[in-house]
Amino acid sequence: MPHYTTTVHTTMLEIITDDSLDAASLAQACQRNLAWVQARVIDGVLTPSTGTRNPEAVASWRFAGTCIVRARRLASLEHTYDADPQLAAMTVDLMEEVLELRRRLRQH
Repeated sequence: MPHYTTTVHTTMLEIITDDSLDAASLAQACQRNLAWVQARVIDGVLTPSTGTRNPEAVASWRFAGTCIVRARRLASLEHTYDADPQLAAMTVDLMEEVLELRRRLRQH
C-alpha cells in the first residue's frame, strides 16, 4: 500500500485593531519596500492615521490594520496590470464602495 505525505503550511494571523502598524510593517505586509509606502502616502493613495504626509516624518506614521487590505489591493493591481498608482487607487476606491453598498443592502 502506498504511503502519501502531505505538508500543511500555516500562517499566524494577528488581528490588528488599532494604529499599530508603522510604515515598515505595512511595506512588509504588502511585500513592498518602504519607498513604495512613502510614495503612496505622499501621493495621497495611502493615508496614515497619525503623522503628516511629510516624507521626513515617516517614523511617526502609523496605519490602521484595515489599511493592509487597501495597500495589498493597490500593490496587486499595480503589479498584475502594471497600473499607475493613481489608477490603482481609483480602482480600489470603487471596490471599497461596492463592498460598502453590498453591506448596506444586506442590512435592509
